[in-house]
Amino acid sequence: MTDTTWHIPDPQMQPDFYADVPTKRLVAWVADTVVVLIFCLLILPFTAFTGLLFFPLLFLTVSFVYRVLTIARGSATWGMRLTAIEFRTQQGDRFDLSTAFLHTLGYSIAWAFFLLQIASVVLMLTTLRGQGLSDHLLGTVAINRRARS
Repeated sequence: MTDTTWHIPDPQMQPDFYADVPTKRLVAWVADTVVVLIFCLLILPFTAFTGLLFFPLLFLTVSFVYRVLTIARGSATWGMRLTAIEFRTQQGDRFDLSTAFLHTLGYSIAWAFFLLQIASVVLMLTTLRGQGLSDHLLGTVAINRRARS
C-alpha cells in the first residue's frame, strides 16, 4: 500500500499557511513578468535586435528557463520570494529540478490554452489549499513561508 498522507500544513488546522496565497501568487506573477521582460530587453542587443521578430517566443523561452531555475533553487521565483510564498511537494519538501520543470511545464501548457488557465485560477480561488491545475496534478501547494528567526 502507498502512503497518500499529506505532509504539508492542513488548511483547516493551520490556515495561516494559506492566508492570502492566491493574491500573493498574482502579485508574484506580475513581478516575475516584469523581471522576465527586463531579461528579454537585455538579451535583445545580443540578437542584433532580430529578437524583436520573434519576441513572443523569446519571452516564453526566457520565462520558462527563469521559472525552472528559480523554483529549483529556492522552491520559489523571485516574485514569490518578494511576497513570502513558496512551493512544497505533497511530502512537504522543497521542489527539486524535475518538479520545478514539471510544474513550469504545466503552467506553460495552461497559459497556452485559455480554458485551462481559467480553470487553474478558479481552482486557486476555490480550493482549501489554493492549488492551481498543475498543483493538483503534481500534488504540490504554494504556502506562506515560515518566519525566519
